[in-house]
Amino acid sequence: MTYEYLQNTLSNTIMKASVKMEIISVREKPEYKDRAIQYFQKIWASESSLLVYEDCINHCITTPNPLPQWYLLVEGENIIGCAGLITNDFISRMDLYPWICALYIEESHRGHAYGALLLEKAKKDSQKGGFRHVYLCTDHIGYYEKYGFEYIGTGYHPWGESSRIYMSVV
Repeated sequence: MTYEYLQNTLSNTIMKASVKMEIISVREKPEYKDRAIQYFQKIWASESSLLVYEDCINHCITTPNPLPQWYLLVEGENIIGCAGLITNDFISRMDLYPWICALYIEESHRGHAYGALLLEKAKKDSQKGGFRHVYLCTDHIGYYEKYGFEYIGTGYHPWGESSRIYMSVV
């Protein structure tokens, strides 16, 4: 997939949106902090990990470091997706960073390349932070390759599972 194709796809996706689509960086718009915490907890947290998202999102606002970053994809007043940019996604390859994590698009909004909007925002913020690459871990095959990611190997999680690791130049 060429960069031009991706740009055209994203432009068409944004133009087709019936209401204004916006990527919210919680760091840039801290007034979204509480909504972000609730959304990430609803989508990704278990009962025992609720505080992980709350603590990390709260501290992303004031840190002088480029990481972490937390994003919401908002259509009108509705949150339709999210993603994060973090130092490590609970994976053995701690020599690699930053990591895109927690990418999610509501089922009713899938199939329109909205996930690509969040991936591109994370890539841009990685570049601003001085990074040359961005990584992610997943079990999906075929999705991230469409957006410039390349499979580079396997990583291992503390709970005994493994995931595919992908990299993209930013």
